[in-house]
Amino acid sequence: MTHKIAILGASGYTGAELVRLIAEHPNMEIVALAAERKAGMTMAQVFPHLRHMDLPDLCKISEIDFSRIDLCFCALPHKTSQEVISALPKDLKIIDLSADFRLTDPDEYEKWYGNPHTAIEQQEEAVYGLTEFYRDEIRDARLVAGTGCNAATGQYVLRPLVSAGVIDLDDIVLDLKCAVSGAGRSLKENLLHAELSEGTNAYAVGGTHRHLGEFDQEFSKLAGRTVHVQFTPHLIPANRGILATTYVKGDPLSIYETLAKAYADEPFIQMLPMGETPSTHHVRGSNFCHIGVVADRIERRAIVIAALDNLTKGSSGQALQNANLMLGEIETRGLMMAPLFP
Repeated sequence: MTHKIAILGASGYTGAELVRLIAEHPNMEIVALAAERKAGMTMAQVFPHLRHMDLPDLCKISEIDFSRIDLCFCALPHKTSQEVISALPKDLKIIDLSADFRLTDPDEYEKWYGNPHTAIEQQEEAVYGLTEFYRDEIRDARLVAGTGCNAATGQYVLRPLVSAGVIDLDDIVLDLKCAVSGAGRSLKENLLHAELSEGTNAYAVGGTHRHLGEFDQEFSKLAGRTVHVQFTPHLIPANRGILATTYVKGDPLSIYETLAKAYADEPFIQMLPMGETPSTHHVRGSNFCHIGVVADRIERRAIVIAALDNLTKGSSGQALQNANLMLGEIETRGLMMAPLFP
């Protein structure tokens, strides 16, 4: 069976990454690509690296016949996404890559994103899209909310440790480096080459980053009490990749064994040998996440480091992994490509 796919917001980085991945999927066909400001253009005009693919021209969302669509990926900006999704057919399977449906509490959404949620009914039915931990719910979902790329990376490190109680929940420090594509494709002065290259900087310092809402929600739910991580993201002059260095208090060997057990059967989460650390170079362009554990020189402290590609495992690859589940496909289908190196 060939599943008919639509992508809304196809002119952004995550939209292009979805096209790249889905075009190689044996049981999916892209039949509609929407980009409001670039409607009428070809994907080759917007993304020349996709020139070799036979793809539909970009159109407006209003021009799509959703009755022939099996699943729709929504790669639109925050706030726009909820407005669009609330107007789509109620029986349409949807995976949203924005932040609009990640937080289950409307008040928390307004706190972190600065505006009231306008699609409460859809927010209540949305399933959080961290595949390895919500697999059963995702299979039966109509609407899946893809995670933030930073939030996914931090959770791959910490969720098993929080659940198992092997770390001090009041002493978690997460230092995260994220490539520039995580900021999207829109023009921003601080992302100009002259402003970004040859340097790096912290941003959203002191607990203002929006992905903290996801950390608070998910870790507190796991622990049965409030858990707040200390989180500082940094922008690095690279196109792709996230490196999350996490400092935790607990027995390093127990921490390693807990993570190794949690991910023993996961196809995309790779535990490195104890003492080895990952690199974004080794996951670039792939749906893999590499995790390493190192014992700190201070007794009963460990450093846990995770690397993934923010556009693939952190966003579009995760979305396709979820789509496979929702459509009854093998979860890994279309996603087992090796990382690009060098």
